[in-house]
Amino acid sequence: MTESTPRRARLGALLLALALLAGAAASGWWLGRRQRPPATTPTPANARLEREVRSLRQQLQGQQASPAEQQRLLELLVALNRRQEAIAVLEPLADREPDRWSLRLLLAELRRDQGDRAGAQRELRMILNRRSDQMEALQLMTLLQLEQGQGNQAENQVKAAYQKAMRPPVQPQAMGLGLLLADLQQRRGQIPAAMATYRRLATEFPDDQRPLIALALLRKQQGDRNGALDALNQARQRLRDPSKGDPRLDRLAASWGLASLRGQDAGASNRTGSGESRTAPTPAPSPQDGSSR
Repeated sequence: MTESTPRRARLGALLLALALLAGAAASGWWLGRRQRPPATTPTPANARLEREVRSLRQQLQGQQASPAEQQRLLELLVALNRRQEAIAVLEPLADREPDRWSLRLLLAELRRDQGDRAGAQRELRMILNRRSDQMEALQLMTLLQLEQGQGNQAENQVKAAYQKAMRPPVQPQAMGLGLLLADLQQRRGQIPAAMATYRRLATEFPDDQRPLIALALLRKQQGDRNGALDALNQARQRLRDPSKGDPRLDRLAASWGLASLRGQDAGASNRTGSGESRTAPTPAPSPQDGSSR
């Protein structure tokens, strides 16, 4: 059975919004997109990969495998759905090279995939004990805590890292941490708090569209069409040349049944008949302002 047209349209709008938010190692939207990889189906092509695995394992056992060959072996084992073997390969590598946090992160991913949530959290704590704002580790830890009903603990941990990054001078990682916090707040039903987080990010990062696009998506989900369009208009104003517009933002507005952003601006300009800037964005509240607009 094929999807209905309205359902396809809603899915397309969501994917477009997520694409506009993409960039850094995921923003808060990472939580909603995280999925386990599907199991592989045996195919003739896998025979060649299996031979390569055997060759690489022999090199590893003889301590002759380079870092690139170790990485290749891990990729093959995961691709072939041999995750227990990948864990066995990863454990000694991660212990020998504690500064390569990506090894420990992959180990946590594999443990989670095998149902070992406690083991996954143990690996992530080892990363976060060295750097509490390590984004990928914090994201996966947050997801694990949500899966186990530890929402308060997850929020406190993310909020602490976010608040630390927001202390003057504001750190670049504050954006990713803030988007993760807002996503977590939404999932816990704290809609006003999530909106306030987006607005504060929009204030602290005046050249970044992402918090405004995220705010627009949230407002649309809450049935606030005008508020969603206003947030998208503000996002467009952050382009290097707002007069040229952004086709992606126009498509997102159209997918929500809203007028073209540039069309809205032109209409506003014609109504005023003045030289004022088109659809000037509503000033975002100061970081101390937690109220909704």
